[in-house]
Amino acid sequence: MDTRTAPQGTATPTPRRTLIGMLGPAFVAAVAYVDPGNVAANITAGARYGYLLVWVLALANMMSVLIQYQSAKLGIVTGKSLPQLLGERMGDAGRFLFFAQAEVIAIATDLAELIGGAIALHLLLGLPLFIGGCIIGAVSTLLLRFQGGRTHRLFERIVIGLLLVITLGFVAGLLVDPPDPTAVAQGLVPRFTTTDSVLTATSMLGATVMPHAIYLHSTLVNDHYADGRVRPDTRTLLRGSKIDVLWALLLAGTVNLSLLVLAAHSLHGMAGTDSIEGAQQAIAAALGPAVGTIFSIGLLASSLSSTSVGTYAGAEIMRGLLHLTPPMWACRIVTLVPGLAVLWFAPNPTQALVVGQVILSIGIPFAIIPLLRYTHDRTLMGEYADGPVKHAVFIAVTGLIIALNAALIFLTL
Repeated sequence: MDTRTAPQGTATPTPRRTLIGMLGPAFVAAVAYVDPGNVAANITAGARYGYLLVWVLALANMMSVLIQYQSAKLGIVTGKSLPQLLGERMGDAGRFLFFAQAEVIAIATDLAELIGGAIALHLLLGLPLFIGGCIIGAVSTLLLRFQGGRTHRLFERIVIGLLLVITLGFVAGLLVDPPDPTAVAQGLVPRFTTTDSVLTATSMLGATVMPHAIYLHSTLVNDHYADGRVRPDTRTLLRGSKIDVLWALLLAGTVNLSLLVLAAHSLHGMAGTDSIEGAQQAIAAALGPAVGTIFSIGLLASSLSSTSVGTYAGAEIMRGLLHLTPPMWACRIVTLVPGLAVLWFAPNPTQALVVGQVILSIGIPFAIIPLLRYTHDRTLMGEYADGPVKHAVFIAVTGLIIALNAALIFLTL
């Protein structure tokens, strides 16, 4: 792990400048939490059940803060990504099988992001979904040219800029027609009404806690210094990462909650809101065409940023598990082609998007269980290994997620 100090004769950076310099990795990872799959899952939940499942988003966001910090911590302390550590500890067959399931998750992730972007271009410009998907694929591939090396910080800034556009696009409706705070607060009481509400809640979890974000964050904290800048010491990096994760996930959580509350307040009980196109049309009818257009722009920004980050994660998974470093465009094609096929053949792409979120939730344990083990391994983490209390909390979170996944499989069958 690189622990270089500032060269003699240079000014020592102030704590504030050091903190600002450490921010960024969590915001890139947070894009995974506001992808088009979240839009579909959260709008569906709000339109069907009102404020009933607000507590699910609150719980999922708290869990994601812990999980993303643990991933960042693993990368900072070891200097390696989670896929790298898995690849070092598995045999050939194990590495290949683990990669196979991770690649299925990557394809499901890109499916949601590609469909969301194609729908956004259809809403904004009237383009056919397949043509829109091709455009999203081409533009996101261009964005990936900035990833890594001396342009990596520029890549981070582009993604963070898109994240701000996403926030404006999805929060605008609440600014036009604010909801009742009391009704929102009542949604924080944990409860279900039907088995379908359980299935929807689990789909929301799959859209919130994202496997590829867990794999990627442990890479991002090290790639953040790929441009040759001086890397702070481990303890300073861990403190900065806590702030980075809290701010980034607070922003992502606000976006997700805004989507659900917007649907609960303005779309509850309206027909056709189970699809993104229907939701956008309902938003435009209820709040005005300007808000509907802003929503579509936010959806487009969500697709472009999240599909780029998803491909980035897929490349790191391949590098860590298969010890291969293919060009980024090749990784992009692997996940892009299945999504384009769905856009060409599927009669209801939005439904395929929701199914993709269910697949993602099934893949979460494969990422979170190794993270749980490694962050508690003192031979790997040394003095930074999780203590008994934190490890117990992490076990409880992992157990809850696995239980929800089991319920999802049972209810789906």
